[in-house]
Amino acid sequence: MAVNRTPVLKRCRSLDLDPVYLGIDKKSRRKAKNAGRKISEYGLQLREKQKAKFIYGVLEKPFRNYYKKAEKQKGMTGENLMIMLELRLDNVVYRLGLARTRKEARQIVDHKHILVNGKCVNIPSYLVKAGDVIEVREKSKSSARYKEVLETTNGRLVPEWLEADKEALKGQVKSLPTREVIDVPVNEMLIVELYSK
Repeated sequence: MAVNRTPVLKRCRSLDLDPVYLGIDKKSRRKAKNAGRKISEYGLQLREKQKAKFIYGVLEKPFRNYYKKAEKQKGMTGENLMIMLELRLDNVVYRLGLARTRKEARQIVDHKHILVNGKCVNIPSYLVKAGDVIEVREKSKSSARYKEVLETTNGRLVPEWLEADKEALKGQVKSLPTREVIDVPVNEMLIVELYSK
């Protein structure tokens, strides 16, 4: 599997992104090398796409597949794309506060710690639906890892389209998210412009 090994803060600097959106509390005091440079229209579009891919931890090929699916759905392509990325199982686990970062959420899902509607699902890109119940399996609930995670994510707000029960380490998808409630700093219109060239 392809893995991006670029240091996270360095990547955040180059994409002009606050590490908070990745669940990381560190700050970088350095300035990006190209901070004062003017960026072309194509450069801006590419940066937005790279930002979305980086935040959700999706590689190019699956990202393009999401875009194709979003194009076929009714409504705005950009909004559909963001909603699909938001409904990925690893992202939902992160949003529910069961993981500190999306990378950790992906690992938790990969290691078969998560049940969706009572069934074990170990596919991070699994798209959840409204009404799905996501929980940590019984065997893993007693692990010290989740106590640490809950301490770290205690102050994090759970989006209104999700319902979290942190004591029981479970949550439910109340409804599908709308673009307004997705707090990711990505201008999806630029991604649509990039792909429609």
